Amino acid sequence: MSKGMVKILVACGSGVATSTVAQEAVKKILAEAKIPAKIYKSTMSEIPSKAPDVDVIMVTTNYRNSVDKPVIKVFGLISGIGEAAIKKEIIETCNGLLGKE
Repeated sequence: MSKGMVKILVACGSGVATSTVAQEAVKKILAEAKIPAKIYKSTMSEIPSKAPDVDVIMVTTNYRNSVDKPVIKVFGLISGIGEAAIKKEIIETCNGLLGKE
């Protein structure tokens, strides 16, 4: 983890459409929670090669492979389904990575 900053990978099937929408939603959530972060986008197939460089991975679809980083499903930020729970999970996970409660 960078000094006091969470590095996040937001991934979707193409690395363009839904990850862009999810990225903007995550940026807003983190700004409101005053959590410093750097967000990167990728395709789902790029996760294994990019995972070592980030602290948490957020996906817009199911990711079934094993990875040694927290994985958060964020499609609900786009659909609106379960949005509050996802927001809470993002904040708690990022604060945990920063050593905050």
